[in-house]
Amino acid sequence: MTSTRDLLLTHPGKLDVDVDALSRCIDECFNCAKVCIVCADADLAEDSVAHMRRCITLCGNCADICEATARVVSRMTEFDRETARAILETCITSCSICREECEHHAKMGMKHCAACEEACRQCEAACRALLSLL
Repeated sequence: MTSTRDLLLTHPGKLDVDVDALSRCIDECFNCAKVCIVCADADLAEDSVAHMRRCITLCGNCADICEATARVVSRMTEFDRETARAILETCITSCSICREECEHHAKMGMKHCAACEEACRQCEAACRALLSLL
């Protein structure tokens, strides 16, 4: 399997972004989206679904934003730093909000929320790292 970093290095154009930071960000965004989707589905299986409504919504939002962020920053041809900055900031905000909500539920023993909290934390860090280089 080809890593994201290796794949980015096959790009025939000039990469004007740190490849390591970019590939980490892409990987963490896609991972966070996947974990958020699974967490939201697990929330639906909880006995008190009404209590999980906010978490389900935030996980759905975070998954969509993370996927969009990964796609936008993956487009190296005519890379638009302004758009990249804006979506990275949005992703950081969404991950932070989702992480805080999942942290609350993780403290009550919900393992899927603990996994989501960690994925959001990693994604937030990777997005911050890439943003600092733009």
